[in-house]
Parts: sequence; structure tokens; C-alpha cells
Amino acid sequence: MTKKSEPWYIHAVLYVIIAVLIYVLIRVAIIDPTEHIEKEKYNISESHLRMDNIRQAQILWQQKNSRFTDRLDSLIDFVKTDSTVHQLMVGVDTLTNRSTNPFKKLSKDEFNADSLFYSPATHSKYVLQVDTTITIDTVVTPRGKIKGIDTTIVIGNLYYLECPDGYGSIGSLESQARKNAASWE
Repeated sequence: MTKKSEPWYIHAVLYVIIAVLIYVLIRVAIIDPTEHIEKEKYNISESHLRMDNIRQAQILWQQKNSRFTDRLDSLIDFVKTDSTVHQLMVGVDTLTNRSTNPFKKLSKDEFNADSLFYSPATHSKYVLQVDTTITIDTVVTPRGKIKGIDTTIVIGNLYYLECPDGYGSIGSLESQARKNAASWE
């Protein structure tokens, strides 16, 4: 009995299928995870830079208004329009000849105040909150009778900024020790 050989086109199709499967395997096992890791590193770095710039804006806001704000849009308008902030951004220290700009450059381009609204990964707004402290003081006469109760409400001594994508936070609503402190530092 003679053995009939298989047609050449079956081998050609099998070689093409093997080549496609090798390409898919390399793509899935090596290239895609590397791209994902690089994108995640970029998102974390960019989010930290944006949050640090929000922190600097909060510090400037507090210096001018004696309190922090929980309104991100007001804070960004302040950065865009306030003359003191503008002078700091374009100024140069006369002793060191360095820029007095408190804001850091972003990963791919210059500082942009509008970029402070959103996290780079999901484009969700950052969460910004301020504390409210209520102090109650009782006024007592020398004989021990209550003369009155004074209540003082202070808003904005502390703030808390959180990334909606879980890349960190700055500040605390409970602790003065965590004021302006970033979770990644």
C-alpha cells in the first residue's frame, strides 16, 4: 500500500495558525502587561503631581483667606485670577535666582490649572473636604451660676484631599499633625 502525502496547503495553514498563536501569546503575556504597568505608573505619578499642586493652591488660599476651602472650582479660579499667585508663578528669587513658582510641572507638559479638577486615570473629580470645629464654652459667675453659653464655629482649619482612583490623599480632618501631609511621602 502506498502512503498518500498530505497536501502542502494544509501545512501552510498550520504554520500560519502557529505564527498567529505565537503573536497572540507574546502580545498577551509580554506587551499588554508592560503597557498596562507603564500607564498605571504614569497615572500614579500624574495624580500625585496634580494633588501636590492642589496642596500648594490650598496653602496660598489659606495665606490669603486665613482658612482652607472645600470648593475645587473656587480654588482653581483663585489660581487663575489672583495677582499674588500670578506674581509667584512668574517671579524669580533674587538670592538664588530660582523660580518662585510653587506649582510643579506635570508629567507631559507645563502646569495647567484646569488639570487640577480631575484624576488622570478615570477623569473623576478629586474629593476635597474641610473640617468644621464647634467649640462650646460656658460662662459661669463667681457664685457658680451659669451666665451664658458661647458657641464658636470655625470652618476650614484643616482639609482633606483624596484621589477618586485610590492613588493617595493629602491632609486630615481630625489631626493637625497631618495638615498638608501626603500619604505617599
